[in-house]
Amino acid sequence: MSVLTGRRVVLRALGIGDFAAYQEVRRRNVEWLTKWEPRRLPGQPDPAESFDTFAARCSARQRERQLGTGFGFGIFVKGAFAGEINLSAVQRGPMQGGNIGYWVDEAQAGNGYCPESLVVMLRFAFEDLGLHRLQISIVPRNQASRRVVEKVGIRCEGVAVGLLQINGEWEDHMQFAMVAEDWAMRSTELLRTWIT
Repeated sequence: MSVLTGRRVVLRALGIGDFAAYQEVRRRNVEWLTKWEPRRLPGQPDPAESFDTFAARCSARQRERQLGTGFGFGIFVKGAFAGEINLSAVQRGPMQGGNIGYWVDEAQAGNGYCPESLVVMLRFAFEDLGLHRLQISIVPRNQASRRVVEKVGIRCEGVAVGLLQINGEWEDHMQFAMVAEDWAMRSTELLRTWIT
């Protein structure tokens, strides 16, 4: 479970040894990424600027994996850190679902690494974890993230008004989703297109 592989990407949990690469990519992508992310709370340290905060973040992600509530992965291309994809808010019981979020280094955008990573994550979530429903929430004007779900063919189910506070503003989010039955019908095609 610790390492998932695609055709060109490797997904693995980030560890403290990844701090320098994470810091370099996040610093270089501040303008590219922060407009789509929640603001840190006042006084909250930035994991890209503080080794201790990054280490605590890695530990928190490890704890989420142990509890089965979240599965965070770095996206690596040819061994180099290129972004992240996370399965969060995993719920069992009658829901059996979770939320997927992702980001990629602007220098790597447009190469299909995010759609490939998404298909790897879908396979893991449906086949290894046995989840039934996965959701992806995207600010409508975030064209780069929308292209990822469009390339994979994830169904849009509508718009959730004021869903999340992003960069200090309450933002509507397009809601995309796939269920296990969709995966069962489309997995062969998706794996052939993106993985095998």
